Amino acid sequence: MKILSLTAIASMVLLNISCSAQITNKADQNKPNFIFSKGKLGPAENFTGKAWNIGLVENDTVYNTVVGNVYFEPGARSNWHRHPSGQILIITDGTGYHQIKGQPRQTLKKGDIVQCPPNLEHWHGASPDTGMLQMYILPKTEKGIVTWLQKVTDEEYRNGK
Repeated sequence: MKILSLTAIASMVLLNISCSAQITNKADQNKPNFIFSKGKLGPAENFTGKAWNIGLVENDTVYNTVVGNVYFEPGARSNWHRHPSGQILIITDGTGYHQIKGQPRQTLKKGDIVQCPPNLEHWHGASPDTGMLQMYILPKTEKGIVTWLQKVTDEEYRNGK
């Protein structure tokens, strides 16, 4: 009887460990794969939700380029904005959106590269359920960096219009 009880207890413990590992693995699948540290929380006047930024290459007079990394938590997005020399986005993890004013919203996934033309209003951010990690490159910074505009409305975010 003791052997049967010990076997039953051991089986329940192993089953519990197995179930816990499966739950942990599913949770880990939804966590972004950070290459760089998360950085600092972006200002609420430029973002809806939480967007974290870290600069990787500071602006200087030799390269005239800024490079950084942004993590958009699920549902977070930038305001409409424009860059005098354009912007390149490299999606390194997650799922999100990018939209140029007057064009349909694009869905972005890991491995996508987006070229935002100079001076065109656009926004980008995470999908409602999944965060997004992106690297950004701002060339020719001697022309300026960014002009922040109005917030992306919930309807624009949901419908891409």
